[in-house]
Amino acid sequence: MPEVIRINMKDPLYQKERLLRNRVLLRPIGIPDFGWEMNDPRAWHFVAIESGHLIGCVLLVPMDDMNTKAQLTQMAVDDSCQKTGVGRLLVQELIDFAKSEGIREIEIHSRSTVTQFYERFGFEVFGPEFEEVGISHRYMSKRL
Repeated sequence: MPEVIRINMKDPLYQKERLLRNRVLLRPIGIPDFGWEMNDPRAWHFVAIESGHLIGCVLLVPMDDMNTKAQLTQMAVDDSCQKTGVGRLLVQELIDFAKSEGIREIEIHSRSTVTQFYERFGFEVFGPEFEEVGISHRYMSKRL
């Protein structure tokens, strides 16, 4: 069973997280490696580890100065581990952490093809569909 831990950018696992995000999220849509790291310094980073290998990651980025609202972003699971529950573990750990920090709402720019995944956690679609990085997305939010 994978273990989900929170890391910072000084952790050696951060470089592995970056590589996973490049491989799973950026390269398939033509974004240059390391091209979506603008929020990394202020984000909380969660990674899934199994047998010493980093197999998944997700970030939680504060959206206000009081840390009452945050955005789930950069969710990536290694291709060989998708549909095995790794993503579910990452999101649940992120939600539990957000609650413990007093965050009251989490938003997502969810790819339209995966909104059902987030709906299982109580996220709700709001607003119109929109395009981001050339892909159809939906705004989603969850009150904690």
